[in-house]
Amino acid sequence: MTGRPKLVVLGIAGRLPFAGVAWQTLQYLHGFQRRGCDVTYVEDTGAWPYDAERNTVTDDPSYTVAYLSRLMARCDLGDQWVFRAASQGRRAYGLDERQLHRILDRADVLLNLSGATLLGEEYLRVPVRVYLETDPVRSQIEVAKGDAAAIAFLDAHTHHFTYAENLGAPDCGVPVERFSWIPTRPPVILDWWTTAGPPPDDAPFTTVASWRQSNDIEWRGEVYRWSKHVEFLKFIDLPRRVPVPLELTLACGDPDAVRLLEASGWRLRDALALSNDLDPYRAYVRLSQGEFTVAKDQNIRLRSGWFSDRSACYLAAGRPVVTQDTGFGAAVPVGRGLFAFRTMDDIVESVGRITADYGVHARAARALAEEYFDADRVLGQILRQLGV
Repeated sequence: MTGRPKLVVLGIAGRLPFAGVAWQTLQYLHGFQRRGCDVTYVEDTGAWPYDAERNTVTDDPSYTVAYLSRLMARCDLGDQWVFRAASQGRRAYGLDERQLHRILDRADVLLNLSGATLLGEEYLRVPVRVYLETDPVRSQIEVAKGDAAAIAFLDAHTHHFTYAENLGAPDCGVPVERFSWIPTRPPVILDWWTTAGPPPDDAPFTTVASWRQSNDIEWRGEVYRWSKHVEFLKFIDLPRRVPVPLELTLACGDPDAVRLLEASGWRLRDALALSNDLDPYRAYVRLSQGEFTVAKDQNIRLRSGWFSDRSACYLAAGRPVVTQDTGFGAAVPVGRGLFAFRTMDDIVESVGRITADYGVHARAARALAEEYFDADRVLGQILRQLGV
């Protein structure tokens, strides 16, 4: 291919206008720009707009349009974006329909980030169409069950990438049928997360999460859970076992759960308040001592090898991560700066090692981000695998 590759990224940043989703999207957009691509962002999920200020779904797209305009300015995309408002018959904001169709006619690659967009006829004209899966397991199980809709959706793409880096390994229980899955991992723009030094002495280990969600799936007689609250409850007594404060920034509407967590010694913050703006979210990561978090049962028991894009940001900030074992250790080394746990004793030991030699583990965390999550490397590898 000669000249600058023309790339269209389909995403969900306006549908879910929260900082974690925004940072994930921006690191793809700006990362591909840094790799020399001409990038256009398109949001066309079929969902009605969500107004985060009023915390409601609405037929008025003005909040989403203004939010996306600010977001695209953060990565120098200017007016190279489109939002199709489902509430207004898919009316285009940003670029108009004529401009969008011209871009799609000339595009080399279409990247369906998080697989949130059903590919209509205009998208099928792009020769290379990438399904990039950030939450594995469900799609693979649906294919194995012969789900015609899921198969047709995936068939519309020419390449299939997944954060399930352990897929196909002997210890991985995720079924692999029909499609050839290409492993990838979350990209991080390293200089966006660089910190000036160590965190405050009293900084907690933190994370940002939703408490209870429903997206379970059955496979071979077992139900695999999606909601993280199931895993957090297994370690409810952890604050009494470690010498550092633990803070959960949660989207949680369950007052009983809040009382239980606080009574068990957890500090709590409101995730929606923190996630309304990108900069406070990033500052929160940078000012943490590290991250303690859990994973989804689906990824843990089936050992998919999934790794969190949020955890990758902690590493890039030089903040050690203690996270639940999904099998990702086969792709990214653990034991310095990054720890994978299965039991309460594993967590206690990992936190003890970090606090006993914090500087070593902080530097190791940053080194892991540079070696394994640097957007230039991760996205460069994707482009090479696509022949672009």
